[in-house]
Amino acid sequence: MKDKSISEDEAFQLREYVAKAKAKGYSEKRIHKNLVHAGWQELVVDSILEEKLETKPIEQKNAIIRCVGLTKTFGENVVLDDINLEINQGEIFGIIGMSGSGKTTLLNAVIGFLEPDEGEIFFRHPQKMEYLSVQKKPIEVKRLFGFATQEPSFYNKLTAEENLDHFGSLYNLPTHIRKTNVNLLLDLMGLTESKKTLSENLSGGMQRRLGIACSLIHDPKILILDEPTADLDPFLRKEMWNLIKKINEQGTTVILSSHFLSEIEELCTRVGILHNRRIMQIGTPNDLRSRLSKNEEIHIKLISGNYDKLIKELQRENLDIAQICMRDKRLVIITPRAEKVLHSIIHLIERTKEEIDELEVVNKPSLYEVFEALIKK
Repeated sequence: MKDKSISEDEAFQLREYVAKAKAKGYSEKRIHKNLVHAGWQELVVDSILEEKLETKPIEQKNAIIRCVGLTKTFGENVVLDDINLEINQGEIFGIIGMSGSGKTTLLNAVIGFLEPDEGEIFFRHPQKMEYLSVQKKPIEVKRLFGFATQEPSFYNKLTAEENLDHFGSLYNLPTHIRKTNVNLLLDLMGLTESKKTLSENLSGGMQRRLGIACSLIHDPKILILDEPTADLDPFLRKEMWNLIKKINEQGTTVILSSHFLSEIEELCTRVGILHNRRIMQIGTPNDLRSRLSKNEEIHIKLISGNYDKLIKELQRENLDIAQICMRDKRLVIITPRAEKVLHSIIHLIERTKEEIDELEVVNKPSLYEVFEALIKK
């Protein structure tokens, strides 16, 4: 058994072991068990682990968030299982997954609302230039993170301006800074003309913008958005995505979840696919399309808008077609042999006496097809 007071060399060796074990994704419990089993005293192990959990030297990477071996259960239900994830500074990182896949749980763990059963979440402190534990440093997290939930998180009986001022006071912002931030956010969110309106009387889109504004009042470095465009019509969704881009362009790292895959595809720098309790794939939308599917898409728009006859003819033919579907009032044929299938399709259209309004071959499939192919494996 090692003595409770250890030499500098022994402490160095322990720190090296913990650092390497963390890099491999080992949980704190596993590291603790290994060291105690090797003969180290529990007090010494606890001391070293506490030190490593609170600060972690920055590696030569741009990661602002690091999830290491993150596991979260509710009762016997494992929601997240050994999640290892890095999110880079300045990016818009999207998390996609089926309903109930754990997207909200993951975001709540990153912000510190939920404590992992195993693993740890680190964030990079901009001044201290080291990684700190989200669970160990809640005050720092409060100062550096902003979080907007799916449901409105403001007070209905306060005006938009009053809500922003109130949330600013919760962060102990001086009056003059609070006033400046309120005016800047009202302008950024397009709420200046409605600043005296009770929040309950704002439109759905304005309420969603006000919720995000409240999460930005303290000028956080990291903004987390849970389904920011849920229940919005297509026009308001487009407005919201433009707003998120503006926020990101001002230097804020954005982490968001969404089930609108076509919009995630256009907006996000990188995407993580959450399925079966794990992050199955991470990459740019283009990388994921190239990595997970060899198919191409043929997009057809007929002048008549009637696709039933063409679909029936395609189904009769012995063509190498993976899927036929409708998207944006166009017939989409997904195939690994686009050139050959396209030749047959043109003949079929001529035979059915339809006229083509638009015809396009897309070299890579949509993120939706990639996601669908992955979850079916």
